[in-house]
Formats: sequence, structure tokens, C-alpha cells
Amino acid sequence: MSKMQVAVLGATGMIGQRFVQLLEGHPWFEMEGLYASERSEGKRLAEVNRVKDHAFMQETLSRRIEQIDTAKIAKNCRVAFSGLPSDIAKDFEAKLSEAGVAVFSNAAAHRMREDVPIIIPEVNSEHLEIVKTQPTYPKGGYIVTNANCSTTGMAAPLKALQDPFGLEQVVVSTYQAVSGAGYPGVPSLDILGNVIPHIKGEEEKMEAEAVKILGTYRDGRIHDASFQVLASCVRVPVHDGHLEALVVKTSKDASAEDYAKAMRAFRAEPQWLELPSAPKVPIIVREEADRPQPLWDVNAGEPARAKGMAVTVGRVRKKDKYVKFFLLSHNTIRGGAGGSVINAELAHAKGMLR
Repeated sequence: MSKMQVAVLGATGMIGQRFVQLLEGHPWFEMEGLYASERSEGKRLAEVNRVKDHAFMQETLSRRIEQIDTAKIAKNCRVAFSGLPSDIAKDFEAKLSEAGVAVFSNAAAHRMREDVPIIIPEVNSEHLEIVKTQPTYPKGGYIVTNANCSTTGMAAPLKALQDPFGLEQVVVSTYQAVSGAGYPGVPSLDILGNVIPHIKGEEEKMEAEAVKILGTYRDGRIHDASFQVLASCVRVPVHDGHLEALVVKTSKDASAEDYAKAMRAFRAEPQWLELPSAPKVPIIVREEADRPQPLWDVNAGEPARAKGMAVTVGRVRKKDKYVKFFLLSHNTIRGGAGGSVINAELAHAKGMLR
């Protein structure tokens, strides 16, 4: 069976290059082209490579960056993976979907549109149906987004608790890696030996996106969940991996062991469908008192293609009517490019990329 041709937009940025990493040797998708702004046109990927923890194949490093050409992409590709900055993603993604391309975007530009889902397949795969209400769908084009990198980390653990126990309130404090700010990220003299207690727009995104993702799809609409989210976000001097501390009030009381058991046992459609990038165990619950840690746990996930796609949870404990725990997720893989790749795999498995 021939592979589906796909384009990578924003191939000079960190998320774009994670797309390239995850699409190398993919069993279903083949990269037709790497695209970025006119400033990078003609450069080889090796000249702009920012990924230091993955050895690209020589063939990949030799590929040339092209200026974004929506007509060419629409002619040659069924799918576009967008790692573009939000301020320019909006128009390019809309034009591609109008031309019949399925766009899987890491950008925030379209996330809160009523007819655009924010998909995390383990959490809300049924929300994918709403793309059929997008006016471009009859031509085969539509837009699917993945969540903000910090929202992504907490979504699956919250889903694992939501179904058996119900959610009333979520208080989350994040300790976010510098790679979340893109390349070159935060200036070294601002972040080394420091913690910055402000990430523009991050708290608002977490609070709005979480209730949409964990809401219900019915009557052709996504209805927000009713629980409250309160977020505080800080930047810390860590390269990759967002650590988050959650305090969750559930409707049904349970023991710390019951909460941990529910997260440990959690499986969903990506595991049942055996999607190529799906971790066999989506939530890894650790027993050690000092885990998770970015140095140890950021690349959690098996098999090899799912490296960095699992969420690691630790220090699950109970206080009055609240469960408290820490979690860690890879912000540029699961919270970035990997989130869009697994979304496209889900759409492919559901016959929505024909």
C-alpha cells in the first residue's frame, strides 16, 4: 500500500522539526515537502536543524526547505502538518483546508472555533466528528488542532478520573520547559538560575481548552465540561518536559490508591486501534517519592515510535476531598508535533483521509 503524501509547514521551527522526526519512516505517511518562509527557501534541513536529541537520517538532513505554496501543497498532499506560529498559521491553514487539504495544526489560531475540535485521541476521539460541519469538508479539507502543550499533559489523567469519579474543580500549577517558547526561546540570562512566573496567554489557554477537550459532543456541537480550572504557569530552566502539580476535587470520593489505579488502568481508542504513535500505556504511574522528573521521564512511552508520547504521573495522595499528584509530559512531542501526528493517525483509521 502506498503511503499518503504529507507536507510539513514551519519546518525550520522546533515543532516543525519534531514533525520531521516523527514522520521519518512513518508506516502511513510520507513527507512530500518541508515548507517555511521565503527566508529559509533553498536551505537544507541540516543547516537549520535545532533538534539535538535525535539523529536524522542523512537523506532527511539533505532535504531542501521550500517557501510555502498552498497551490502546490494542495495538488500533491492529502495532509498538512502545521508547526507555524499562530499569527501566520490562521490564513495558511484556512487556505489549505479550502483547497481540500486536511490540516493537523499545533497552532492556537483555530482552536476555539466552534466547528474545530481540539483532539487528544485518548480523551475525546468522538469530537473528530465535528469537522464534518466545517464548510470545507465536502471537498476533503478540514482543520484539526491539538491542545496547548501544558493542557495536553493533564488531559488524559483528568479523563481517567472524570469517568469514574466526576470532576468539580482542577487547580494546576505548571513548571514549563524553555523549549515551549520555541527556538531560541527565553534568553539565557533571564532563565538560568531563575523561575519566570508569567507565560503570556498560557493560563487562559489552559482554562479554556481543558473544558472544551473534556466536554461532550452531542447534537453536532461540543459542549464544555462544567468543572472549573484554575491555572498558574511558570517558566523554569529545563530543556524539555512540562511538570505540573494538580489538585483535583472529584464528585465521588475515593482513596489515593483508587485514583492511582484508575489512571494506571486507563486505555482508550488509540490503544485499541493500535495507532502507530500511540503509547501502549498512555499514563505511567510511578511509585517513587521523587518522580516524575524531566531528566528521567520526559521520553516515556513504548514502542519506539511512541517515545515521548506517554504522560508520567507520580506522588498521588489524598487530602480531605482532594486528590493531589504531579505529572510530566514532553511538550514538543506529545504536547506538540506528536499530538498532531496521532490525530492524523486517528483520522486515517476512521476513514476520514480517503
